[in-house]
Formats: sequence, structure tokens, C-alpha cells
Amino acid sequence: MVQRYISGRRQFNWYNLMIIIGASFGSMSYGYASSAIAPILAQPTFLQYFELDTRSDSTALQGTFNGVFQTGGFLGVFTVSWFADRYGRRMGIAVPAVILVVTAALLAGSTNVAEFIVWRFIAGAGTFMILAAVPTYMTEVVPPRNRGMLVDIHGAALLFGYMVVIWIGYAVYFWSSENNWRLVFALQAFFPLAVLAMLPFVPETPRWLVMKGRADEAKKALDRLHTPEEAVLEFEQICKQLEVDRTLPSSYWSMLTKKSYRKRTLLALGTTCGIQFSGILVINNYQPTLYGILGYATDRQLLLEGGWITLAWGAGVAGCFIIDRLPRPKLIAGSLAGCMVCLIIVAALIANFVPSDNTSATNAIVAFIFLYVIFYEGGLDGTQAVYLGELFPTHLRAKGMNIGMAGICLMNIVWLQSAPTGIANAGWKYFLAYIIPGCLTVVGIWLYFPDTWGVPLEEVAAIFGDAEELKVESVAASETATMTDEKDGPQHLDHSGHKNSVEQKEVV
Repeated sequence: MVQRYISGRRQFNWYNLMIIIGASFGSMSYGYASSAIAPILAQPTFLQYFELDTRSDSTALQGTFNGVFQTGGFLGVFTVSWFADRYGRRMGIAVPAVILVVTAALLAGSTNVAEFIVWRFIAGAGTFMILAAVPTYMTEVVPPRNRGMLVDIHGAALLFGYMVVIWIGYAVYFWSSENNWRLVFALQAFFPLAVLAMLPFVPETPRWLVMKGRADEAKKALDRLHTPEEAVLEFEQICKQLEVDRTLPSSYWSMLTKKSYRKRTLLALGTTCGIQFSGILVINNYQPTLYGILGYATDRQLLLEGGWITLAWGAGVAGCFIIDRLPRPKLIAGSLAGCMVCLIIVAALIANFVPSDNTSATNAIVAFIFLYVIFYEGGLDGTQAVYLGELFPTHLRAKGMNIGMAGICLMNIVWLQSAPTGIANAGWKYFLAYIIPGCLTVVGIWLYFPDTWGVPLEEVAAIFGDAEELKVESVAASETATMTDEKDGPQHLDHSGHKNSVEQKEVV
């Protein structure tokens, strides 16, 4: 039976929080590297150096810069599980961090288009590898009650990386040097170097240690990561559940052939691919292009982009305090619906008022683009990583995260490669490619996706009908048991674990 922890007794300690913040420098690495191209494409010096201001294939090349990045991510992300399962979750973070440091130097030193494309491909691999590795680590070191808030720090951190690179791009625009764009790529090395410096002081996840037969080390790590009560409960749960997990299939093939694993896999792909129908990376990476269509000069394009990403970071921080107050599918579907409403209005305004001299319409388009990012970052960006980490058991978690992130890459190969041509030729109709499937995704997630909110990782198997794999039993309360509320008397824990003032205990 599924047990949801709503009590305040099982909590993280401050050391746990500091570890999460340390790991989040890997998230910042992703944010910076994945968005570096956005301000670069608005730099006249970059365009002139690679002759993108005069070449007949300039639009196609700009799409290629983004397309190869996502292709590298799609191929590279599948290697993370090998490092993370064989050598530890920390190694899963370290390897892509090294790749990002090296490619930062190589991109900054690029001398021709072909060279730049190759390093973009490799940088994409490192970027999406670290995107998958960090939330996998975070999910395995936090307690269930605070899992959403703490893992969502990953989302806020990657937004911080976005924000830093956009403002650096804005600053170098005013630096009168033909090589100013190189600085943007060179500084990509800062965040991965920081996470590499911190990793020796970050503990390995207790679940991976137990999985490798290192129970004593796992217990010591839990004693540091959690309060004493939480550490005892987690250790007993992990040890008992992993006795079963070691006997279970753990290949990518089993994730397609075993019914309950296949359901998890499809849910992971449905979540990440569905969220990409919001069109976030197209808006993020091609904002200067969009603002240029609206008639804004280059400096104003970069300024608006900086304001947009700063608002996004603020919304991401706010999302950390929202995520553990709503069921996961409702939060994802509701936030995606908000994005769709904004895109519908933007498309309608572009269809009727662009091009024109109607300043009010232009300002309204910008306003709804800004409102859009509040919905996205408040309920989608970090939440998808949290949800993916919760869907899969320990022996499949790294692979499950890889598949989800590969879905993001696959979708964005299509969107980012086609966006420059689509925006230039189809205008407002291009937004329909997001709006129609995005609205259908909202309905599907709201109605059919299971909720993992507050469920201990070792008990998620019960949601998917894997009773034979559930070694841990929670017997103090069930979904139909009557609870006693301090103020209102008996209450029931409803099907989705919604707010009921109950304190639940677990017996292992």
C-alpha cells in the first residue's frame, strides 16, 4: 500500500540542504551551456566572424548550431547510466562536468563553422548528461516529505545558469572587440569547475552504496544527511527494498518488455516530450529573433531577454515552495495549460498586428511572453526532473532519467532545427505546432498520470502494481484508513494524497 508522508517529523537537516546546493552547480552548468547560443546569435561580431550576416545558408546554419547540440545530448545522455550505476552517482556528474570544461575552451577558440559545429555537438552531450545526472543524485539523498522542494532546487539552479549567460551576453555586446563572443563560451567552464571542486566533499548516495553492498558507508551517509529518526527509517527501507531490486531486470530492454517498467518509461517520455510542446527552448534560444520581428533593436532584444530570464529564475525559486503543495500531474498539467493560453494569445496578436506600428500590440506580445515563463518555470522545468526521479526504482532510476532527458533532446532536435525557417516563413501559424499537441497533453496528464507526491521511493512500485517487488510495508495507515485530525476529528487520506491534517508513521 502507498504511504504518503504529510507529517512534519520526517525532515532534512541543514547538511542535506548544503549538499543539494553543492550538487546544483551541475544544474547551473546545464543552464549556462544550453543557453549560451541565445545571446551569441544576437552578437554582430559572432555573425560577422562566421559570415552569418552574408551567407545564403545563414538561417539553416543557425538551426544547425542548435540541432547538433540536441543531437549530441540525445546520444550522450544514454552513457550517464553506465557511469552512474557502475562508478556512482557522483561520477555520473563528474564526467559531463569535465566535458563541459573542455568544450568551453574549444568553442571559445573556434576558427571556422565546421569546427564550431563539432564542439557544439560534444558540448550538447556533456550538457544533457549532467542534466540527467544531477536530479538522479538529488532524488536519492533527500527524504520523501521534502523531496519535491529540494530536488526542485535543480530547476532554480539551472535557471540561474540561464540568467548568468544571458546577462553576460548583454554585457559583452557593449565591449568593442571582435572576439567579445568568445568570452561567453570561455566562462562556460566556471560552473562545471565549481562542481568538480565540490564533488570530493559530497557523499555518495546511500541507495547506490547499498546497491553495491556497502551498507556501512550508506548508514554513515544517512546519519549525516538526515535527522536520526529519518536516517533509521530510510536505512531499513533501502536495505530491504534493494534485496528485491538486485534480483530484478535492469536493462534498457526490460524497460520496454516488462509491463510496469514500460508504463514508467512511457510516462517519463510523455512527461518530458509533452512539456516540450510548450516550446520553451525555441522561445529561450530564439528570443532575439522574435523581438527583431517585433521591431526591437539588438540592444533592446538582449535587454528584454535578460529581463525575461531573470523573471524565469524568480519563478523557479517560487516553484520550490509550490511543488510539495500540489499533486505532481495537476501541477504539470495546470502549468502547461497556462503556457498554452499565453501562446494562443501571442499567436493571435502576431496574426493581427505584426508587422504594424501598433505599439500596444507589440508590448502585449512581450508581456504574454513574460507571463508565459512564470507558468513554465513555476510548475514545469524543475517538476519534470522531480517526477522522473520518483517514477523509477533505484536500479532503473539513472536509465529512466536518461530516457526522459533523451525525449527532451529528440523533441528539440525537431523544434530548434525548424524554428528559424518556421518563424520566418509561417509566422504566427508556427505556434500551432505547439498549441494543438500541447493542449492535448494537458488533458492526458491531468486525467491519466499517477501521482507520486510524498510517496517514499521504495514504495512507488505499489502505484504500478508491482506488489511482488515491494519489500517495504507501511502498515500504520492505508488510503482508506480513518485518521484523526487535531482540529476536525476523523479524516481519510484520499486517493491522490491531498491535504489532510494527518501524521503517518511507517513500520518496516
